[in-house]
Amino acid sequence: MDPSRHSEALRAAQMYYLQDLTMDAIARELRTSRSTVSRLLSSARESGLVQIQIRNPLDTGPELEGRIRQRYGVDVHVVPVLETLNDAETLDRVAMQAARTIGPVVDSNAIIGVAWGSTLSAVSRHLTRKITHDSVIVQLNGAGNMHTTGITYASDIMRRFGSAYGARVEQFPVPAFFDHAATKTAMWNERSVQRILELQAKMSIAIFGVGSVDADYPSHVYAGGYLDEMDLNILATSDVVGDVATVFFRGDGSSDGIILNERSTGPALAELRQVRRRICVVSGVSKIKGLRGALAAGLATDLILDEATARRLVDYEGLPAANG
Repeated sequence: MDPSRHSEALRAAQMYYLQDLTMDAIARELRTSRSTVSRLLSSARESGLVQIQIRNPLDTGPELEGRIRQRYGVDVHVVPVLETLNDAETLDRVAMQAARTIGPVVDSNAIIGVAWGSTLSAVSRHLTRKITHDSVIVQLNGAGNMHTTGITYASDIMRRFGSAYGARVEQFPVPAFFDHAATKTAMWNERSVQRILELQAKMSIAIFGVGSVDADYPSHVYAGGYLDEMDLNILATSDVVGDVATVFFRGDGSSDGIILNERSTGPALAELRQVRRRICVVSGVSKIKGLRGALAAGLATDLILDEATARRLVDYEGLPAANG
């Protein structure tokens, strides 16, 4: 949206939502047509100038949010989703809500780390435009494997984030996992790689999903040819329950001694915890073990998840479930 259009949309939205003027009255005041006012209001909603919230007194979401917040110390957004929806439909609903929640958090001069994956791919398709200045989207982990460079898949996600916020995009053109830890050590000494690592170290926001070993809707890292049978056996013997940005952890949040992490190109969990705002998006109750591990590791400051998963998380922890 160009600046003049942005200003007109803002003015129309203020008149309509704050002053309760009708579209006809706004059209007369702005000396334009009613249809133009309607388009301006639509632009205001799509660009994030206007955000509409619905408070349902029968909604159990706030109660679940309060219990999860108390247990884990995270800001929580529970997305109400009908249990009749399948995993793909649930993911789409959660992704839509996540995109609308992320928008207000992003501001100018921000460095935003984004992990690739099925969840973030869905989120990226629902992002609405917001004008920012001097912001950067930096890829958190490499995406290549033996079958593909992963560049197209990851770059599409990064491009959508960059386009939504008018931000510069910095890709990370390395494999998801090196074959040898020594290769990673050597690459991490290359100046071109160090430039990306330095950007990651300055992140103000990190946005990621949780990969889960036994999720019904497969995480991309487990279904996209990134791990062979030996790798999967290593994960099983190490009691791994999930990953964030291709860095693995156990149910108690620990990650020490998991040898695949020595070859992973994602940020170490200790480094990720240094980021001020860490937004985790999860969809599907089959990811509950991975989610619990991520929360135990203290990886998230903000959590966006569907209601069924939130309820399972509350029940799993032995907290009193919300009535409903």
